[in-house]
Amino acid sequence: MEQLTIGFIGLGLIGGSIARSIKRADKNVRIMAYMRTRTSLEAALRDGTIDRILDRADDPALSECDIIYLCTPVEYIASYLETIRPLLKEGAVISDVGSTKTEVHRTVSRLGMEACFVGGHPMAGSEKTGYEHSNDHLLENAYYVITPTSNSPKALVDRIESVANMIGAIPIILDYQHHDEIVATISHLPHIIAASLVNLVRERDDKEQNMKNLAAGGFKDITRIASSSPIVWEQIAMTNTDNIVKVLEAYIASLNTTVDKLKSHTEGYIERMFTKSREYRSSFTNSKKGSLDPDYSFSVDVRDELGAIAVISSILATAGINIRNIGINNSRDYEDGTMQISFYDKDSMDAAIELLLSFNYKLSL
Repeated sequence: MEQLTIGFIGLGLIGGSIARSIKRADKNVRIMAYMRTRTSLEAALRDGTIDRILDRADDPALSECDIIYLCTPVEYIASYLETIRPLLKEGAVISDVGSTKTEVHRTVSRLGMEACFVGGHPMAGSEKTGYEHSNDHLLENAYYVITPTSNSPKALVDRIESVANMIGAIPIILDYQHHDEIVATISHLPHIIAASLVNLVRERDDKEQNMKNLAAGGFKDITRIASSSPIVWEQIAMTNTDNIVKVLEAYIASLNTTVDKLKSHTEGYIERMFTKSREYRSSFTNSKKGSLDPDYSFSVDVRDELGAIAVISSILATAGINIRNIGINNSRDYEDGTMQISFYDKDSMDAAIELLLSFNYKLSL
């Protein structure tokens, strides 16, 4: 990749993580950034993530950039596009990281900027926000959706794709309208369902809060995303409303069908529903985020006692077996194991299984 100068408007969780990842991959890339929170910019300058703080969004230094990433809420992108438009050098490209694309692309079209814009949506995140929670590996193995305009030059699309590859993401090119239909179904609807379900429990709980106290791993797993930023989800809902409404109505219809089948005691309906969902869900990869790599992992049933994890780690380390990751499952609702171990390859996993079984550990494969 040619030597790059990259500008960021906004340096929060996603913008900060992209910038950190770029610097980790190539320290020679020159990065400059602007955001309203000066303390975050100063922190990024101190830790070496950025090389220059921009004092305003129309800072003349942006004319040096090959890429400018707009990492702000969608509602502000229009004004920033207008601000930086006169500063673009020949051959520069503007991209964004918004989780909805249609409104952004309409703005780009209205401003006549289709030949210098390539949309983007890195499909990674966290319940936490801000530069202080960004890191240099957030986007590793995550899908990075790229949404060109009808007039985006191939060279500019390739440039955004190259950066996605550079930071370890998996680029995929989609039409922006199709992107919004997809995320409404697989992301926006689940978040709305999770928040609604949590509020339903809150409203139906007794004064002793028995529902809250008895809510175990299964409930917590499917409602974790209900803790996401209310402000962010308000913005998402208001910028992808039509698609969300369409899929929400389809979901409500499916729930009404289930209600009718339960009322009529239709035998086999629930079993068939779970069979189909289980088969389809089992076809999903268990790898990290969007990774296409095979999943080499299993769970170990361990006692909740001091040193339990260290003992297993020592057994595997002594045998020269390299562990990729260790996760703790705090609930025994549906799994035998409380400690999940993953490996880089099948041979390592198989060797670990044989070894731990010889020590009489109970495994869940």
